[in-house]
Amino acid sequence: MFLRWLINAVALFFLPYLVSGIRVEGFTAALVAGLVLGIVNAIIRPVFLFLTLPLNILTLGLFTLVINALMLSMVAAVVKGVYIQNFWAALIGSIVLSIVSAALTFMVRF
Repeated sequence: MFLRWLINAVALFFLPYLVSGIRVEGFTAALVAGLVLGIVNAIIRPVFLFLTLPLNILTLGLFTLVINALMLSMVAAVVKGVYIQNFWAALIGSIVLSIVSAALTFMVRF
C-alpha cells in the first residue's frame, strides 16, 4: 500500500512535464495529492461510478474517463500546490496518470 502511494506520488510529480495545464509545486505536494487521490478513489469514485452507471453503460465505459478527470480535479481543489487549468487538462492528465502509474507499478513488480 505504501509502495502504491509512492508510485502515484512519483507519477503525479512528473505529470506536469507530460501534460500542459497541470502544475505540481514540489514532491511534498505530490505526496499529499497521492494520498488524497487514493482516498478519493477508494471512497468517492465508487459512488460516482454507481450513480452514473446508466451513462457509463451507454458510452461503453468511456464515461469513466470523465469520472477520473473529476476525481483528479477534486484532488487539485483540495491539495495546496496542485493546480489544474481546465477540464481538458484534467482529462488528459488522468489518462496519462493512469498509464504512468501502471507502467511504474509493472516495473516495480519485476
